[in-house]
Amino acid sequence: MKKFLLLFLAMALPLLAGAQQQNATASIDPPTFGENTEITITITGVDPSQWGVSDLYMWMWSYDENDTNEQNSPTNGTWESSNEAQIMVNNGDGSYSFTFTPTTLYNRTGIGRIGFLAKAKNGTGDKKTQDLFAEVGGYQLSLINPTKQVTEIAAGTAVTIEAVTSDNSTFTLLANDVEVDSQTGITEYTFTTAPLNATTNFTLTATNGSETLSESFTYLIPPTVVEEALPAGLKNGINYNEADPTKATLVLFAPGKSFAHVIGSFNNWQISDDYLMKKDPTTGQFWLELTGLTPQTNYSFQYLVDLSINIADPYSTTILDPWNDQFITDITYPNLPAYPEGQSEAVTLLRTGDPEYIWSAATTGFTPPSKTDLVIYELLIRDFDERHSFAAVEDRLDYLATLGVNAIELMPVNEFDGNESWGYNPSFHMALDKYYGSPEAFKQLIDACHARGMAVIVDVVYNHATGQHPYVRLWNATNGTTSGAPTEENPFFNTSATHSYSVFNDFDHSYQGTRDYVNQTLEYWIEEYKIDGFRWDLTKGFTQNCSGSNEGCTNATQADRVAVLKGYADTQWAMDDDFLVIFEHLGGLQEEEQWADYRIDEGKGIMLWNKMTGPYNEATMGYNSGSDFSGASWKVKGFKQPSAVSYMESHDEERLMFKNLQFGNSEGSYNVTNLNTALHRMKAAGGMFFTIPGPKMLWQFGELGYDISIDVPDRTGNKPILWEYFDDPERKAIYDSWSDLIKLRTGEAIFETTEFTLDLGSSSGIKQITLTDPNATGDAIKFVTVVANFGLTPITMTPDFAETGAWYEVLEENKKYVVTSLDQTIELAPGEFRLFANNPSSLFPDNNIPDADHDGVADADDLCNNTPLGATVNLEGCEIFTLPADNFTLLATGESCRNSDDGSISVTTKEVLEYNVNITGTNLQTSDTFNGTEWSLEMLEAGTYEICFTIASEPDFEQCFEVLITQPEDLAVSSKVNTSARSLSLDMEGGERYIITLNGYTYETSKSTYDLPLKEGWNELSVKTAVDCQGEFKETIFVGENAMAYPNPARSYINISLPSESTATYFIYDLLGNLIQKGEVNSYSTMNNRVSLIGITPGLYLLHIEGSDLKETFKIVKQ
Repeated sequence: MKKFLLLFLAMALPLLAGAQQQNATASIDPPTFGENTEITITITGVDPSQWGVSDLYMWMWSYDENDTNEQNSPTNGTWESSNEAQIMVNNGDGSYSFTFTPTTLYNRTGIGRIGFLAKAKNGTGDKKTQDLFAEVGGYQLSLINPTKQVTEIAAGTAVTIEAVTSDNSTFTLLANDVEVDSQTGITEYTFTTAPLNATTNFTLTATNGSETLSESFTYLIPPTVVEEALPAGLKNGINYNEADPTKATLVLFAPGKSFAHVIGSFNNWQISDDYLMKKDPTTGQFWLELTGLTPQTNYSFQYLVDLSINIADPYSTTILDPWNDQFITDITYPNLPAYPEGQSEAVTLLRTGDPEYIWSAATTGFTPPSKTDLVIYELLIRDFDERHSFAAVEDRLDYLATLGVNAIELMPVNEFDGNESWGYNPSFHMALDKYYGSPEAFKQLIDACHARGMAVIVDVVYNHATGQHPYVRLWNATNGTTSGAPTEENPFFNTSATHSYSVFNDFDHSYQGTRDYVNQTLEYWIEEYKIDGFRWDLTKGFTQNCSGSNEGCTNATQADRVAVLKGYADTQWAMDDDFLVIFEHLGGLQEEEQWADYRIDEGKGIMLWNKMTGPYNEATMGYNSGSDFSGASWKVKGFKQPSAVSYMESHDEERLMFKNLQFGNSEGSYNVTNLNTALHRMKAAGGMFFTIPGPKMLWQFGELGYDISIDVPDRTGNKPILWEYFDDPERKAIYDSWSDLIKLRTGEAIFETTEFTLDLGSSSGIKQITLTDPNATGDAIKFVTVVANFGLTPITMTPDFAETGAWYEVLEENKKYVVTSLDQTIELAPGEFRLFANNPSSLFPDNNIPDADHDGVADADDLCNNTPLGATVNLEGCEIFTLPADNFTLLATGESCRNSDDGSISVTTKEVLEYNVNITGTNLQTSDTFNGTEWSLEMLEAGTYEICFTIASEPDFEQCFEVLITQPEDLAVSSKVNTSARSLSLDMEGGERYIITLNGYTYETSKSTYDLPLKEGWNELSVKTAVDCQGEFKETIFVGENAMAYPNPARSYINISLPSESTATYFIYDLLGNLIQKGEVNSYSTMNNRVSLIGITPGLYLLHIEGSDLKETFKIVKQ
């Protein structure tokens, strides 16, 4: 037979930042029921207003008697729109009810178990309770009275205990483990006790002969609290006795509460005045020393405050979770203690006598990187490795070390709701989240980081806490459930947020207790885990001056926020003088500079996140009007020292490669949406990012061009872990390039300079960074110039070289690049960057040959080892005479007319020397000498000439040129007549300008086509150029109503003019009627209406013209 169970289980789903699930309490009337019994489910502990609704709906399902074959209620509706048939009744007292008969609602029989939850009509966004279950039928025990697990009564009160079972049973009642009553053969149990004068724990057992069920409950007599000062040196939370591991003292700060009991595995979770906590009358702290503990044994406990709320210790360092621990594997957290059976909510784990972790010398002697050298790798353990553990990250450290980063920043690792989360939903700020591993595993990771020179920075979230937080639950609207909002009595949390970026429950940092809580937890993390820095999430929320709707107030400078955060910085620096304090503020300079300058005279100062995603992504996509990322510089930002932690990507921003591939620009065949093109541009982004002095941060897998959107599957959802990207040569090229850049910036002193300039705003996409180290001496690098082309086409640009001489592309194995002029140009392909330094870097191979004078000849072979910079040398390193590349300027003038033989060549030179010139060409071979800068040769016919220059004083010098003398083309004219429009169109070739005469009017044009009007009758046309020798085109054109043949008489040809735009056939007959010639003419061109008479015997003939609307005959004379 089945036992009656009502399970309050939270689904093991990730509770992400912004998740809205509430945990409810449910009761069923009658408490035992079959599938045909009408029952009422009542839900408490749910506040619909937190979901922005006023109504609740049931979502229900059922199982068969074998606990299989799950089926939804037919009247559920959809998750986005519940059916009105399942709306719950608001009872007006904070509870909601729903009445039904299982077989009717589920439309089935043989039901063994039902499941249900309460939700908003539209349940998206996790607007629901946890899943709840109840057994149907079987053997069941239900306690009718008392209705609560703990009931407070006055001393001397007799109580009546009532219960029912679904079968005849034997009931046994124990009081403090002593039997006080037994009844047999009944289903309804009632017993009234003697007057109770002390707190009593009862257990009621029922058996039907084959199964046994029990219920435990307590009647509590309000205790008398002993007031006694808290022993010196004790803090809130667990205080271990280093001298005696059988003892520990628990301290709870719960202002305004009357008393607190400790319940736990050491007292079988029973309420006992032996575990009533003392109270310090001055501080209000409750405290109790536990004795008789067994060292290295797992104990779990809670505080039962005022008999109504059971909480874990707010300062727990490890908590056990009734909902999520079951999904943590032994691989991740070996020997994780089980959650204690029969308890609810989080419990605190306590262990005494464990040996201290032995930190390595790498940790005890570790100093974090300077701000100027800092390169942070931000990662989310969940999405970094499939094992989602500290150990998995440790196994990947060599990958990060080779990349060159010198700090890792872990998204929150303190206890948060659920398992799979970003972690910005904190529930216990001092507890390590077990989903990532054990405290020892975390310490091993930190040790391993320090051994590789990496600092460990952890995200902390002190702006808010979830409903699980004990200080929320002690004073909330639902009397201690995890869903109630803080009440006015809550000293730690605001009833509503005092800033416009609120999530969960908003801490009141003006309250000293809150500040004490934050400071103690900060000190614990630094002391216990040797953490090197904290990145503070959502620091804009640390004010009491604004409201949730006033974003302007939140973003403005707030003095209380500045002060409280300075105080927290003091706490961190008091623990570790070199501690890295970073704020995610993303606010205005007026406020941020107060933190950046704080204690700057002591070498401190707070660092601020500096988002540069937009301009860098515009550049990588190829849109350069908005790609000025000079704000990545702390100097441009306006700080006095490197306080801006600049980043192109973070956990909060869209991935650059995703937008490259989705929205990249293109020109011609160059397209940024092409994968390899987009990846290549990421190398240039790194080149213009890591070389700007000041701290930098990159987001995990950016070095491999990770291109999955932040919104896949949703913003905070699990992202694909694609380590196979490392095996892709194009992606690995980004990793290699960024690795070299990071090695350079952390290994060369020049990248700590304060003397640098940025030219990053050009709309062409050309960007340039120059650095100067005035303290550089000897072989140290004094100048660096970095250039990049974020455009879409090759661009020639002039790098800002500080001096002429040998420069080195250090990232290309220190390849030498000789600068002979400060105006020297280079061409950059789209997406290309180059980095030049005035000295080679010892961090990279140097394969340059020994060459002191930089002439390209090794010193061992150089007979002239002091050649001037830029000189051309022979194989022995000696200078060869050369002239400037632009020394000779040659101008060729073509013939004025064909065969006029009047072409010429003129020469000017920059250098004044005695030149010998030899000319060979068409029908010409001659030589000449001139001493000056000008020379010419005239009267040349068209053709190709070779001109070679030698210099008398330099017998090895010769420079030759090929010159072409051209001749003009013949004039060619084509005319087209539009008879209906009476217009003429000319097509002309061969001239630069044309002189057109029509009917006595002259027109000049440089165009090759020209239109003219025609008059009716005869039109005389002439076309020529300015060069008479090109000839003249002449034509007579007739335009009339009838066809016309002219000239007549004619010798070689005759023109036939048609009256309109048409085509016609002509026939030429002799006087005997014999057809002599036949053809077609049209009015579209004068060339098409000319009829040749060549070959026709002189004499008289008949010309007959016939078209669609034309028939005419003329007599013509052939001369």
